[in-house]
Amino acid sequence: MARGTLRILLGAAPGVGKTYTMLEEAHQKVAQGVDTVVALALHHGRKETASLLDGLEIIPPKRVEYRGSSFDEMDVEAVLRRAPQLALVDEYAHTVVGEGVARKRWQDVELLLAAGIDVISTLNIQHLASLGDVVSQITNTKQGETVPDDVVRRANQIELVDISPELLRQRLSAGHVYAADKVDAALANYFRMGNLSALRELALLWLADQVEDGLSAYRADNRIEASWPTRERVVVGLTGGAEGEVLIRRAARILARVSGGELLGVHVRAADGVLGESPREIEAQRQLLKDLGGSYHSVTGDDPAQALLEFARSANATQLVVGTSRRKWLARLLKGPGVGSKVVRGSGDIDVHMVSHPLGAKGIRFRRVGAPGRRRLILGFALAIFLPSLIEAVLATWVPDNFVTDTLLQLVGCVIVAVVGGLWPALFAAVFSSLLLNFFSAEPTLTFSIADPENLLSLVVFVLVSVVVAVVVDVATRRTREALRAGAEAATLSELARGAVAGEDSLQTFLDQVREAFRVDSVALLVDDSADSGGAEQTRWRLEAASGENPPLAPETADNSEEVEPGLVLALDGRVLDASDRRLLAAFGAHLVALRQRIQLNASRRENMRLAEGNTMRTSILRAVSHDLRTPLAAIKLSVSSLRQEEVHFAPDDEAELLASIESSADRLDALVGNLLDMSRISSDAVNPLLGPVRWSDAIDAALLGQPEGAVRLELPPNMPAVEADPGMLERVIANVVENALKYAPDSDLVLVGTVSGIPMIDGHPASELRIVDHGRGVAAEDVVAMFRPFQRLDDVPAGSGVGLGLAVAKGFTEAMGGVLSAEATPGGGLTMVVRLPLSAGRRAAPTGDIDPAHSQERGAL
Repeated sequence: MARGTLRILLGAAPGVGKTYTMLEEAHQKVAQGVDTVVALALHHGRKETASLLDGLEIIPPKRVEYRGSSFDEMDVEAVLRRAPQLALVDEYAHTVVGEGVARKRWQDVELLLAAGIDVISTLNIQHLASLGDVVSQITNTKQGETVPDDVVRRANQIELVDISPELLRQRLSAGHVYAADKVDAALANYFRMGNLSALRELALLWLADQVEDGLSAYRADNRIEASWPTRERVVVGLTGGAEGEVLIRRAARILARVSGGELLGVHVRAADGVLGESPREIEAQRQLLKDLGGSYHSVTGDDPAQALLEFARSANATQLVVGTSRRKWLARLLKGPGVGSKVVRGSGDIDVHMVSHPLGAKGIRFRRVGAPGRRRLILGFALAIFLPSLIEAVLATWVPDNFVTDTLLQLVGCVIVAVVGGLWPALFAAVFSSLLLNFFSAEPTLTFSIADPENLLSLVVFVLVSVVVAVVVDVATRRTREALRAGAEAATLSELARGAVAGEDSLQTFLDQVREAFRVDSVALLVDDSADSGGAEQTRWRLEAASGENPPLAPETADNSEEVEPGLVLALDGRVLDASDRRLLAAFGAHLVALRQRIQLNASRRENMRLAEGNTMRTSILRAVSHDLRTPLAAIKLSVSSLRQEEVHFAPDDEAELLASIESSADRLDALVGNLLDMSRISSDAVNPLLGPVRWSDAIDAALLGQPEGAVRLELPPNMPAVEADPGMLERVIANVVENALKYAPDSDLVLVGTVSGIPMIDGHPASELRIVDHGRGVAAEDVVAMFRPFQRLDDVPAGSGVGLGLAVAKGFTEAMGGVLSAEATPGGGLTMVVRLPLSAGRRAAPTGDIDPAHSQERGAL
């Protein structure tokens, strides 16, 4: 039976319309004659979504009792018995409750797919394992249910259901997502504008990577090694030398000619040595790549050129930038062409830019010393034949019949062969040189007979010394190679330590580093989720994070696995690591433990900060309720109780005074509650003003109603231009600032000054200013910023005179209208508040929701 196909509708946040889209698709399939059933669809009380269930066949869910509560779960057996062509299954990442062994809904979906049933399901990006910690950091909410990215990537189709953050917030405000009593809390927390924008970008980037992964998988399945230039990717080969900055800047200039490109810097480190690396230069180049919008990577390989080409092909690079060789002519003769030349020869269809730099042909400080390669062996054997023959020919011509001199010079030749070619060419040279000495220098000459016993002893000593020299040179080479390999490992670990100190590491970044450092296809971090079933412990591995294609899902299926701590395994697939790599992998594992601990500590710190902020806000609100709200309530209560006393008859003046007290206290309560509500809207980004042309004089007249006669003096020019503002909000801004000034500078004259000389600017656009000037005691410069924060009052202001929200609300409303509210010292003493708003273009904007236009016309102060 053919396996069914899986289609996942991916959303950036709840409420974008995934279930709605899924049910609409079901109606289309039914109309096309496709046998479709609803295995599970959760409308969460949304009427529009629930209405789409009409006309569809629904498999009744089964009720599951769990910890005293009842839950609806998909009846997998019923769906399998029904055997439709297409089944709709909501919430792909959901944890199925009850029934003993914990499992995920995606595992139930696998059963349907295995039975040949096509499935459409829904998923939010917050449930992707690779993005769970990122989403938690953005939204300050812990993601309890995740699904491995690899499981999602196996879907046949992934479609993004996308709406703008503004539209989603409007839907939320209109009650289309949550119940009315949950809207304000949702807007103030998870559904902030910044949160939704970040989640939407995460969804788009993840889906773009999915498309890129699909292309990479297709190329791998079809063994396509050529790069497909779907977008421009420029890879810069770095050696850790000072020339890296030149190469990076050249690559950035190449990439600047196109849009949507990607810059990748690759530090190529030899597996058995460090090629002139400078930690300071590496760090500077890493920072330069970051400043230019690129990314830094590190790879290790026996052949740096091949390692660079493999990385470029795996990244689907279109262009490679490498520097000219730093080798001198002798190094090129002994070791062949440099990395750049090898890259050019093996690049295939990748364009290679070989950039000259000041260090070209100047030599490398630390040369890589490794086991003799094929080229060195061939050169060593050639020298083993040529050099002894040349020495013997020269000696026969210029120094005949001197056996001691011949032996010493031939020994020098054997040492040279040992240095160049290693052990085996040196042994061959020793034997060949001894035969030449025997044939041409030892009496009788031109024969292999030796007449003098001393000459025989000299030949034996010569061979022994040559062998000893060859062995010593080979051992020294091996020790040097081991030391350089240890240096390369130390450099790799230092990069990990740098990331830990800088706090830049995440699990995903760490696994990418592991994959690149060990040159494997995929890396997985597996967590042991064991559960007791029937008394026998079963090991269930959960994929917490992964890097690369098709990561292993269990340690036994991986080529390499390292248990970094009980229940936590780092699994690598792609090649079997040797002993030295296994030691390095253990060091990576220790770093992983520290990284996870740091992530947990950071999460705890953020949670503690959030709780502390919430506690501060609650304390401030409680203080406001306990003092500032109870005072007018007490006045109202006292006045009403007095008026209701039947045995007491008040004079008309006394009764009017009591009624006035009730009215003023009620107005004060209304203002306090209004400011609290306004602050809540501002903090949740739920204020969208109704902008249009407003005259300063109109807003000021409305704002000063109720103020004592003569308390405020106006100096407004008659030709002040109209500003772009919401009339009700601008009135509230002026009223709050004026009342704040009268409260803190009661003995000072208060002047409202309009400015027309000069043109103030806001973000490059012309604006107009209103200055509210008092000559009181003023505010210290260090207290100006705190003055605009919620619940801030001067220390000597008595309780009951306000909750300290007046300026915070005024600033929030001003910024919502695109303006600026600032404070500056009044010459001669006092404080000047400056309200700056953009000039009106003469047209009125349409309402954008989230705030009731009637509410924006309310007046209040404090």
